Amino acid sequence: MRIFWCSALAAVLAANVQAADERIDAVQDWVESNVPELMRAARMPGFAIAVVSDGEIIYSDAFGARDPAKNLPATTDTLFGIGSITKSFVAISILQLAEQGKLSIDDPIVKHLPFELGRPNEPILIRHFLSHSPGFPSLASSTVLLSRGLGEDTGVPMSSSDDFFRFVNGAKDEIVFSPGEHFFYNNAAWRMLGAIVQNVSGMPFHEYVTENVIHPLGMTRSTFDIDQLYADPDHLTPHRKTADGVEATNFPYPNPVDNKAFSFLTAAGGITSSVTEMSLYLNMLIDAGTHSGGELISQRSMRDMQRLHIREPDGYYGTTGYGFGVGVTPDFLGELLIDHGGSIAVSTAHMALVPGEKIGVVMMGNSSGMSYAPIGEAVLAILMGEDPDTAVPAFGIVKRMQQLVGAYSVYRDVETIDVVSEKGMLYLQQSGGGQTPLIPEDAAYDSLDFYTLNNGRKSPVNFRVDDDGQVSLIVGRYVYRKNK
Repeated sequence: MRIFWCSALAAVLAANVQAADERIDAVQDWVESNVPELMRAARMPGFAIAVVSDGEIIYSDAFGARDPAKNLPATTDTLFGIGSITKSFVAISILQLAEQGKLSIDDPIVKHLPFELGRPNEPILIRHFLSHSPGFPSLASSTVLLSRGLGEDTGVPMSSSDDFFRFVNGAKDEIVFSPGEHFFYNNAAWRMLGAIVQNVSGMPFHEYVTENVIHPLGMTRSTFDIDQLYADPDHLTPHRKTADGVEATNFPYPNPVDNKAFSFLTAAGGITSSVTEMSLYLNMLIDAGTHSGGELISQRSMRDMQRLHIREPDGYYGTTGYGFGVGVTPDFLGELLIDHGGSIAVSTAHMALVPGEKIGVVMMGNSSGMSYAPIGEAVLAILMGEDPDTAVPAFGIVKRMQQLVGAYSVYRDVETIDVVSEKGMLYLQQSGGGQTPLIPEDAAYDSLDFYTLNNGRKSPVNFRVDDDGQVSLIVGRYVYRKNK
């Protein structure tokens, strides 16, 4: 019996290993089949990806150029700007200080900062900043700061802590909800969280995060320091979109080392890292705050960080919202999904993880415009044994939209019209250049019924696909057929 049991167990383990290897191969095949075309469509110069499972990198690769002018390839060690993924590092810093008794997440912001916004008897608390729910909308502080770095100064003074708080406190009339009531993505709130870290710890913000979050994980090259970024032999060349493609530009954040009193301006998105080093961070998030050297925060704090605190509009997988510094989807293929994107216009990133399956993915690129979330969801779906073409709705919607895009004409080509796709929407484009949005009756595009609006009146627009794949378009008195 014992020999039989051992043999049976060995067979099960061998089968599990084979299934895991097949899923890794499937991830590689999917990424290498899809990413180059997605990069071409988004005009992304360079891209890197790393996938983790059970604490190990199981797949990583890079595509394109970190510096197209010199044709230097992107690598899995290329340092990119991770943008707003930085916010999760800030959340961990706040939770560390809370565990040390130096603050409470239920402290009013005014206890720690010269902050003047809020309604009487409705104090805005640290937890409201952590969940993007302070009751006031984005104040566009990132537009002010990043535009200056890109040579497009808005003229708004923003070079010191005093400038920043004058700017924020001038927005007293911007309060529109009670704290905790509504999700407003808010970079100014996160800069103020950085200021709290700086004031409570007695250290410049960037130094605290580096010493207490980044370096303990072994992320030795990840940095806020722009001089350190450019001194590294494997760093991105930032690129911004233009009408003709992309062009090399500056890294938009100033170096916090040069202005330590205003170091907290980088709290909204100033870290640079590689997918290799960010894999260490993913594994810590998956393992509830623990890492090879101990723990950054307690498991209780990490569970609170990854819990839904404020709802956003429902997404592809139903309920979605925000925790503390991370996005939360409670039911992604039956599991909790934690994710966050980041963009500083000239560099972008995205991380996604399923703690219950101990899997995660991180991606980075040196420009903007590429939709990372569906890529990450596809990778995770494959690792969970699902077909990404059916499990990830975004891909099905894009395919159905592309089926309808093209030139159409009526009988003997007397009348013609084009269907075009722009920024996730379909439009009717007249020969004279005017565009009319096509509004789907079904947001998932399972139906081919659409409508247009004219002075509040709905006019139906219907597509049909016959057994031979011929697409027809019914608009008013005409039936257009898609040209082959």
